Amino acid sequence: MARVTVEDCIDKVSNRFELVLLASHRSRQISSGSQISVERDNDKNPVVALREIADEQLSPGDLKEDLIHSLQKHVEVDEPEDLPEEAAEDIVMGAEDGDVPMEAPAQITFDTLSEDELLSGIQNLVAPEKSDDY
Repeated sequence: MARVTVEDCIDKVSNRFELVLLASHRSRQISSGSQISVERDNDKNPVVALREIADEQLSPGDLKEDLIHSLQKHVEVDEPEDLPEEAAEDIVMGAEDGDVPMEAPAQITFDTLSEDELLSGIQNLVAPEKSDDY
């Protein structure tokens, strides 16, 4: 393939905007030293990335997952750390080494309002007086 166009890749990735995101992400990977799976043929990184997508050398789903992962700033870990049972209890109870563990807090209860009570409370609110400060 001498030239690659969006039409060559559109049957692999149906959304043109997503195709641009995936190709630019792959191009950045190539720039940072990732191995390419097609011959370069004196092409620049974005063209190589599009050629890889068009030749199905890379899965668009895998590229999308990798792109999402690279954009995440905070990744939650589902698995808890392996702690000894006593240390885990101390953390939950708020105790430190040498401290006596605190007792568990009593059951917390909340007052409940009916919809009518809530609406009457909202209607009885008084708007603040206007001032020049805001």
